[in-house]
Amino acid sequence: MERMDVYLTLSIIDALCWFGASFALAVFRYDFDLNAVQWSTIVLYSVIAAALHMLSGWMTGVYGGSNRVGSFVEASTLGTVTLAVGFLVGMAFIIGVPSFPRGVGFLSPLMTLLLMMAARFAARAVAIQLVQRSKAARQGERILLYGAGNAGHQVGSLFFEDPDSPYHVVGLIDDDPRKRQRKYEFGRVVGNREHLVSQARVLNASAVLVAMPTASADFLKALSAELEAANIRMLVLPPLREWSGGELGLGDIREFNVTELLGRTPITTDLDAIADYVRGKVVMITGAGGSIGSEIARQVHQFGPKELVCLDRDESALHSVQLALYGRGLLDTPDMVLCDIRDKSALKKVFDDHVPQVVFHAGALKHLPLLEQYPEEGWKTNVHGTLNVLECAAAVGVDTFVNISTDKAADPTSVLGKTKRRAEELTAWFAGNCNGNYLSVRFGNVLGSRGSVLHTFTQQIDQGGPVTVVHPDITRYFMTIPEACQLVIQAGAIGGRGQVLVLNMGEPVRILDLARRLIRDSGKDVEVRITGLREGEKLHEALFSTAEESAPSAHPLISSVHVAPREPGDAMAATAPERNVYHFRPAKSARHLRAHGTQV
Repeated sequence: MERMDVYLTLSIIDALCWFGASFALAVFRYDFDLNAVQWSTIVLYSVIAAALHMLSGWMTGVYGGSNRVGSFVEASTLGTVTLAVGFLVGMAFIIGVPSFPRGVGFLSPLMTLLLMMAARFAARAVAIQLVQRSKAARQGERILLYGAGNAGHQVGSLFFEDPDSPYHVVGLIDDDPRKRQRKYEFGRVVGNREHLVSQARVLNASAVLVAMPTASADFLKALSAELEAANIRMLVLPPLREWSGGELGLGDIREFNVTELLGRTPITTDLDAIADYVRGKVVMITGAGGSIGSEIARQVHQFGPKELVCLDRDESALHSVQLALYGRGLLDTPDMVLCDIRDKSALKKVFDDHVPQVVFHAGALKHLPLLEQYPEEGWKTNVHGTLNVLECAAAVGVDTFVNISTDKAADPTSVLGKTKRRAEELTAWFAGNCNGNYLSVRFGNVLGSRGSVLHTFTQQIDQGGPVTVVHPDITRYFMTIPEACQLVIQAGAIGGRGQVLVLNMGEPVRILDLARRLIRDSGKDVEVRITGLREGEKLHEALFSTAEESAPSAHPLISSVHVAPREPGDAMAATAPERNVYHFRPAKSARHLRAHGTQV
């Protein structure tokens, strides 16, 4: 039956309820002791009330599909319409028609509403039986829901009511003793965490869906290990902020993956604060073609800047950015700028032409081993290039300048860390000597960025291995690309002049665990080979140096530290050997790594 046919049928049933209630009252209240005139007034009353009710119901959305049939909102609207119609028609007949039985006028609306509710209850009971029979006949993956709260109820109802749902809920797990044995139309609570694996086996469930959008990463990791040992898949829900319009869809449910191993609460963004300093402004992003720069461009674009200037030295990367932002890649507009931050004269012309008010500086060289071989290149881009951007920004009087740094700048031991530390010091100097808010943002490794360990491991797995890990105990802090960019954009709203903002990244992740997880998810038999630490590489990264003291910021998951400013002339006076940071040895050859690699 089509949707409108359902509501038309429902409106006719509700109209008949007026006749049924009125005649039932006439029979039981007056025991058929009514004359022909009174019977005619009851018939007329029922016709008018039923017609007015149907009209009001369609106008208020009772029959238009605005609210789910049987929901609290639908019941409230239905009750309001029924009682309002009953009062108006009843009072008109009691006052204007002397022969009309007053008892019918007063009691008919209440009995009509009861009959309408009873009809809906009966229809829902029949529908549930039909759905249950359909589910039983159809092959869907049998799953347990972990969590019998609001999210669990919404998920269970979604699976139950959608005939195309690929999942069939066979029970719920919840640790709240008050929910023990609670029953829903889609299943009942069958135990708590202790009974999870045993109940999954008893009920023949192949997966567990964690219906707790705010579950901590530690909880998810521990539960994942437990289910993995029992060969049970683990599904999770996205954070509540990612639910479209506050509603969950089947496509939002995903399998637990590597991004849940971050070990901390995901960052949330103050959208209003961001909009205040970005909307209607000229925003420039250097390194806009990179993983971080392009995501910053995507996020800033949604806040409606006056102009979004994307600057990069890679023309193909700019093509990809324009295509992602605007759905075209003609590269014929002035907001896509081909420029190298090492070239100050070209950079100055770009700043003079566009006069940006907000600058996100993401242009940098970032691959640690390569910069160990070519430290001068790291210096030219990460230090000299950053100084060029800072000086051009100061010349046009930018309001906000956000320099993107790395955790390797804390107690740096590599060319990458040292050059990024110098960039932080230069940014701090400009904060104290120029108008505008100049600050830096420091975070750890970014999952999914170009050249990241995630891409490296995935490609190695696709090629059949081996997956190379430099040390069995090496750890790193991780965050996702959207989170990293949210932090960068949020920093411009909450950061003070000269501050270095650092995300509270939770517990570091062991790289070997990450590699093994990806291999397990791939279903392939791939070896892991230990290759040894590379020059300048730390076993464990730190978010703060030993000399830095962190302080809270306006955001609960972001801390701030003070970095001593360095005057540009002093920074650039370093000689070539000093820029080489420390004496380095050539990187080990691929032949050496293969010969000395250790299988795990």
